[in-house]
Amino acid sequence: MITCSLTYKIDPGQVAAFETYAKVWIHLVNRMGGMHHGYWLPHEGANDVAFAHFSFPSLAAYEIYRAEAAVDAQCQAAFAFATENHIIRSYERSFTRPVLDGISPQAAGMV
Repeated sequence: MITCSLTYKIDPGQVAAFETYAKVWIHLVNRMGGMHHGYWLPHEGANDVAFAHFSFPSLAAYEIYRAEAAVDAQCQAAFAFATENHIIRSYERSFTRPVLDGISPQAAGMV
């Protein structure tokens, strides 16, 4: 599994519009074979930073999603909504792999 993590710089006056955008992308990513883990919007501290995380079974599956999103009418409508409303100032994307299972310190040979 590969997880795409996004850090957004958003317009602080457009948080409600960004939340709408986020809810649409949760639906779209899930519809297109991914697993969206949600968005985190500003609450305390910086008022222009938001985060999102979603996963695909592999980098190849993510690349298929990106190609399909580029021609999908609903995805294009979501991109247009963000552009027309000047919601996102910039974003950074990184890819990680999750570690989801814990083990005891004894099993790890630490004690």
